[in-house]
Amino acid sequence: MGKGKFLLPILVVAIFLGLSSIFVVDEREKALVLQFGQIKAVKEEPGLNFKIPFIQEVVRYDDRILSFDSDTIEVTPSDDRRLVVDAFARYRIADVVRFRQAVGVGGLRAAEDRLSSILNAQIREVLGADQVTSDTILSEERRDLMRRIRDGAQRNAAALGLDVVDVRLKQTNLPEQNLDATFARMRAEREREAADEIARGNEAAQRVRALADRTVTETLSDAERQARVIRGEADAERNAIFAAAFGADPEFFAFYRSLEAYEKSLRGENSMMVMTPDSEFFDYFRSGSGRQ
Repeated sequence: MGKGKFLLPILVVAIFLGLSSIFVVDEREKALVLQFGQIKAVKEEPGLNFKIPFIQEVVRYDDRILSFDSDTIEVTPSDDRRLVVDAFARYRIADVVRFRQAVGVGGLRAAEDRLSSILNAQIREVLGADQVTSDTILSEERRDLMRRIRDGAQRNAAALGLDVVDVRLKQTNLPEQNLDATFARMRAEREREAADEIARGNEAAQRVRALADRTVTETLSDAERQARVIRGEADAERNAIFAAAFGADPEFFAFYRSLEAYEKSLRGENSMMVMTPDSEFFDYFRSGSGRQ
C-alpha cells in the first residue's frame, strides 16, 4: 500500500518529463534548441524531436515566404523631381542560426526593422543614381530598377540570415505640394495639343471646302457649256426645220408664223391692242381664203 502511494506521483512526474522532452517541428517552420541562450541544435526537417526538459527550450521560426511593407520615403532622381516611393518585399528566413545571432530575442519585429533600413537605403541608392530620372522610374525600365534594388537588399540582408525573394515598388507619386504644379503643366500641355489639333482640323476643313467650291464651279461651268451647246444645236435644228418648211410652202409658213404671233399677243394679261384698221397684223382674219 505504501509503495503504491509513492509510485503514482513518480509515474505522473515521469509522464510529465517525457512529454516535456518531446516537441514536433511542423513542415512550415524551423526550430532551434537553446540551452541557457546558446544554440545546441537546429531542426529544419519536420517530425518528432527531443530536448532536455527545463534545461533546453525550443524557439520556432516561420519557414514560409513572408511579406513586408516598407515605410513611405522620398527620393530625388537625377532630374531633381522628388518622388514619394512605397515598396514591399517578400523574404524568408534562410539561415535560422545567423538569424538568431543577428536579432536575438527580437524575432521578426527586430528583423523587419533592420530590413526596412536596408530596403530604404537600396531604394535611395538605385533611384538616386546618375542615369535614373523620374521618367525612367515610370517607364518599362522600372522592372530592371526593382531587380537591382532586390539584389542589393539580398546581399545586405544575408547578414541577418534573410533571403530577399522579391521587391516591388507599389507606388511612385509626386509629393503633395508638387501635384498642383504638375497637373497645371499637364493641363497646359494638353490644351496646347488640343489647340494644335483644332488648327490642323480647320486647315484641313478649309482645303476640303476650297476643293468642293472648285469642283462645284467646274461642274456648273461644264453643265452651262453643255447646255449652251445643246441649245445652239436645238436652235440650229429648229431654224433648219423652219427653213425647210418655208421652202416647201411659203404661204403656209407665213400663216403658221402669224398664228404664233396671235397666240403671243392675245393672252389674258394683254387683252387690248391699238393699231390702224389697215394693219397687216390681222390679214388672215379679213378673208377666209387667205391673205389679200
